[in-house]
Amino acid sequence: MTGDDRLIVVCGATGRQGGAVVRSLLGQGWRVRGLTRKPQQTKARELVAVGAEMVAADMEDPATLRGAFEGANGVFSVQNGLVSGFDREIAQGRHVADVTKQSGVSHLVYASAGTGESGTGIQAWEAKLEVERHMRRLDLPHTSLRPEAFMELMTDSSFYPAVGTWRIWPRLSGEDRPIPWLAVEDVGQVAAAVFADPGHHIGHSIVLVGDVLSLAECRALYREVMGNDPSTFPLPIWLFDRFTRHDVTEMWRWLRTGAVELDTGPTRQIHPGALTVREWFVKIRDLGQG
Repeated sequence: MTGDDRLIVVCGATGRQGGAVVRSLLGQGWRVRGLTRKPQQTKARELVAVGAEMVAADMEDPATLRGAFEGANGVFSVQNGLVSGFDREIAQGRHVADVTKQSGVSHLVYASAGTGESGTGIQAWEAKLEVERHMRRLDLPHTSLRPEAFMELMTDSSFYPAVGTWRIWPRLSGEDRPIPWLAVEDVGQVAAAVFADPGHHIGHSIVLVGDVLSLAECRALYREVMGNDPSTFPLPIWLFDRFTRHDVTEMWRWLRTGAVELDTGPTRQIHPGALTVREWFVKIRDLGQG
């Protein structure tokens, strides 16, 4: 082992998945070095306050990653093509993989998505498959996590416009189509468990599902827990597409007939406490965020 076996580098540490991974690792006694382009921003300072080391690095610039990866045993890699563009997502993912290999880091955990099969036409999924192909070409020890639809899509207007979930998604996929769900915080719990047991997980691709409910069932459950319907307003698809690069609506159209994993067993085997949709809604209600 070339690095500190308790030090994990988390790329995109101030983002949703990265932040969840940082907090879960810290909660389980790991040392965490979080990477961000802006270490003075509020989210970075909040992570420092709970015990993370935060350093300036940019996945666009491999030179900044080399020093940040020094001495680490593991790396969590996540990119967001909806924000950066999918070509840049691929470049960033490749840079992280290259420097991980060069630095002798023994385990990379990659935040992927989708089915693991190419040809869906969904750019966010295809970009991640290209990064995974690059990791295999490098013979890089890695684990891919494939979280399904995030529960935050139903409650958090800053994640995606939540109105899109309640207004547009049912029109494209159908209200009764079973959807596999996962809370973002559970990505962190699974990642921490995977880092703790690399021998069991390296070389594997793990689809993450905490619960399975249709949008109609979720709407009814939201009403039951919150005491009201989700807030929505009329939103044309063309306007929603401007915020999401057309890719989210393509994904929702694909989900009308496309086959997705609906088995919660593999996720609960790693993390038995993964939240159900009901538990998520209760948590949001109790935090006053619904």
